[in-house]
Amino acid sequence: MSLRPILIHPDPRLRKTAEPVAVVDDAVRTLVADMLDTMYDAPGIGLAATQLGVMKRVFVMDCAGKDEEPAPMALINPEILWRSEETVVSEEGCLSIPDVYEDVTRAAQVRLGWTDLDGERREAEFGERWAICAQHEIDHLDGKLFIDYLGAVRRALITSRMKKLKREKARA
Repeated sequence: MSLRPILIHPDPRLRKTAEPVAVVDDAVRTLVADMLDTMYDAPGIGLAATQLGVMKRVFVMDCAGKDEEPAPMALINPEILWRSEETVVSEEGCLSIPDVYEDVTRAAQVRLGWTDLDGERREAEFGERWAICAQHEIDHLDGKLFIDYLGAVRRALITSRMKKLKREKARA
């Protein structure tokens, strides 16, 4: 498979809502394989198709710890079916907002429904890093970034920093 370039904020495509996947076919499976390769190479624990400029409701994640076997997941047309009332605050980063880490409050547990690579409907409950990552990636599919949970001033500073980073990369 191949690595794909990751969009950097502020790119207008990161603010678009992804379209549902009509059928799980070889094109979707190739996209997922490329997304996993790109995510691991970055390195990251999650990646939404919209971060690659592909406006499809697909994300991948692997929140296994450093000493655990990799546990890659591909979630097609994911939806949050339930969120716990209990919340957690954790430091989040994003491959589309490199080298920025901020505390975000999210539901501690979620129940997701999604379609797998075989076209089968699945449901599972996630906690800890998996729940946080899933919520972060579903936000991407809805055109939302983790910095949207921050105050306006902090968000503006980060956006300014990303614009500068994009200018520097364009010159290089």
